[in-house]
Amino acid sequence: MLTGSCLCGSVRYEIDRPPVVAGYCHCTRCQHRTGSAAACSALLEPGSLRVTAGEELLGSWDPPDGWSKVFCTACGGALWATNGEIYGVRMGTFDEDPGIRPSYHQFVDYAAPWEPIPDDGLARYPERRPVS
Repeated sequence: MLTGSCLCGSVRYEIDRPPVVAGYCHCTRCQHRTGSAAACSALLEPGSLRVTAGEELLGSWDPPDGWSKVFCTACGGALWATNGEIYGVRMGTFDEDPGIRPSYHQFVDYAAPWEPIPDDGLARYPERRPVS
């Protein structure tokens, strides 16, 4: 069982199955949302995430052409993105080591020029990583 929370700890969640895959997203939307060069997220099996506290504090920004970005309305902490079935949980919100490491970089064509992507051997995709 993995657990995690927002920055202030008011929203808590648990995941009852291991994450499927993790990676870095370099799209400009993630850059603006995080204030950094990329977002690091772990994708979950559908139905494996459950909010255990603070559900009433969940807010979202729902772009017309992308996944809903869910955050805590008390502290503003980003929690996950979802398409309604799949969740991409921000790895920095886990309480402990999730046991998975990032294996790819996606949207590298939009990477911030002020922070080059490291030569880390991970797969790189110019746009969204293909789902297999």
